[in-house]
Amino acid sequence: MLAISQMPFRPTIMCTVTYVPQINNNFILTSNRDEAAHRSPQNLSKTELDGVELIFPRDEMAGGTWVATSNDGRVVCLLNGAFEKHKHQPPYRRSRGLMVLDYFEYKSAFDFYEKYDFEGMEPFTFILVGNNELHELKWDEKKAHLKKLDANGFYIWSSATLYSPEIKLRRESWFQEWLKDRKDFSLKAVQDFHFNGGEKDDWNGFVMNRMNLVQTVSITNVVKKNDRMQMIYNDLLREKNLKRYIFRKKEMTSPG
Repeated sequence: MLAISQMPFRPTIMCTVTYVPQINNNFILTSNRDEAAHRSPQNLSKTELDGVELIFPRDEMAGGTWVATSNDGRVVCLLNGAFEKHKHQPPYRRSRGLMVLDYFEYKSAFDFYEKYDFEGMEPFTFILVGNNELHELKWDEKKAHLKKLDANGFYIWSSATLYSPEIKLRRESWFQEWLKDRKDFSLKAVQDFHFNGGEKDDWNGFVMNRMNLVQTVSITNVVKKNDRMQMIYNDLLREKNLKRYIFRKKEMTSPG
């Protein structure tokens, strides 16, 4: 087998993310994490930051995370890359996974966009949910781009680092096909899509494995249902299903 340095790609988080709205301002956000197996967490972590309780799977190497939720009803999900594939040029100022946790020190998506120093960060995409609002934030090494999306809409994202525009369109077509004439948007239906949707393709499928160097190591659901946030972490390597709840003890932060 070729060494990592000989491969035509660099192992990295590639994630597939969907956002599926539910009635009464609820939602299901789901992330398939494609990564080197040794970076896959075995447990969920819980911590408190500025009085806000957080729960997230902690990256075994960098210490950050790619998805986190809080007891004030917010969610952050990270995808590598912004609009197109970029050249990896370390060192970078800070891990993007740690920046996910930094987000909870700010009051809103707009507050984070306005005040956070993105200089020296590697390109990324953040999916931000909270206050009954949905935002997409991209950093392309030159400028931050904040876009408000329809919180009642259906969305799919694929990381720009390793999925070409053609493959991203193909994946979007799988999602649109799944949505067509669909009436069942339950957690079970969403999970089935992330496990079994699209085409069986080891290189570009929703559950993929590129020569055991990068593979889908986990599928994480964040479910907002009225007064609680539920994180379901499906560890595909160890075949474990870990659940943790955060009941919203704090008032929702004001929209921004």
